Amino acid sequence: MRLRRPASVLAALLALAVTAAGCGGDPAPAPDDAAAPPSSSAVATPSPTVKDARGDRAREARREREERRERREEREARALAELAEQTRVDQQAERDAARERRQRAVSRNPLAGRRWGVYQGPQEMAWDPYVRASGATKRTLAVIALAPKAKWMGHWIPDGEIYSRTRDYIANAQAGDPETLVQMTMFRMVPWEQETCRRLPTKAEQASYKRWTDSFARAIGRTPTAIVLQPDGPFALCAPGGSTLPSSLIAYSARVLSALPRTSVYIEAGAADWPAAGQGGVDRAADVLVPAGIEYARGFALNGTHYSSTSDEVRRGAALVKELASRGVPGKHFVVNTSGNGQGFEFGTYQGPDPLNAWTCRSKSDPRTCVALGIPPTADVSAARWGLPDDVRRLARAHADAYLWFGRPWLYRQNEPFQMKRALAVVRSSPYV
Repeated sequence: MRLRRPASVLAALLALAVTAAGCGGDPAPAPDDAAAPPSSSAVATPSPTVKDARGDRAREARREREERRERREEREARALAELAEQTRVDQQAERDAARERRQRAVSRNPLAGRRWGVYQGPQEMAWDPYVRASGATKRTLAVIALAPKAKWMGHWIPDGEIYSRTRDYIANAQAGDPETLVQMTMFRMVPWEQETCRRLPTKAEQASYKRWTDSFARAIGRTPTAIVLQPDGPFALCAPGGSTLPSSLIAYSARVLSALPRTSVYIEAGAADWPAAGQGGVDRAADVLVPAGIEYARGFALNGTHYSSTSDEVRRGAALVKELASRGVPGKHFVVNTSGNGQGFEFGTYQGPDPLNAWTCRSKSDPRTCVALGIPPTADVSAARWGLPDDVRRLARAHADAYLWFGRPWLYRQNEPFQMKRALAVVRSSPYV
């Protein structure tokens, strides 16, 4: 009798077969296949994992090289920037030092430490005669034509033209150098001189005066400028009824012009012999300046139309500085016109018919009261070469800013026209030429 397997055994065998097939149920390889060596291609070709690792290392090396290059370039850029900054700092320090030197000079004297401009054109009456001259005449006229002078600007220039005329004058005198000092004389008051004693300015004249002043100031702007304000200042003292109206207008100009950043204003206060001692002297000169706005100005000017010696003017100036300080206006300085006092004399002692058109000297030792060029324009006021007494040199060093040429002895009556014979004579008879 044949035995039967139970159904449960058959089911178990079938499940085992299915499991074996799911695990790769191919027949086991023959013993020879299992012992075969690997092929050469299997050894040379790395797996994908190895390739990725090598690629990562190459990329990392490139990244490190790039980072090192960037760091090197950054260091070089920083070094260049530091060098450029140091160069800038050094250059700025040099500029600051130069500016400080100039400011130290200017703080002592705003007219010192810079070039003084010379206008060379038709607004200067001595210029065309000089250009046309030749030989010895040209060399003689050069003493006047090539000297820095304070051009007179006045009421003959209309309100609507003073701006352009002033700008043209400044441009010519500076010749492209904005640091050059320009000198001008403002002679704008109407009425003035003898007419001042007879009437006061009308309302229209007052308004015109202020318009003119404002335009003049705009034209000056930031130009380094020395302004002599209103020559023959003592005429303000004879205004009808003791009025201070003319003085108040001069004070307006003193305030407006002094407010400009690089302008030094000097209000004219007569001369060593005007007001004379018998007219009140130094006290009366202070009476000219105080209502005329001396508080705003750098100081005052002397000898605009007179011929007093430089020594007398410096002594007068020092006494006036002291008097102003006693009136609560300390620290003022002054300039002296030396254009016509080479052989100085008092205005009231003149021996001829017209002191405004005084005789020119015939020689450097002419004994008459006569006119010759004085000390040339300079801020070196105490130099030994001017031959001034020691006390005058000390006073000048303490109080005087400059000797300027704002008088015009080479013109007829110090006004116009230019006179060749007169110009040649004042040069040839000057002890300073």
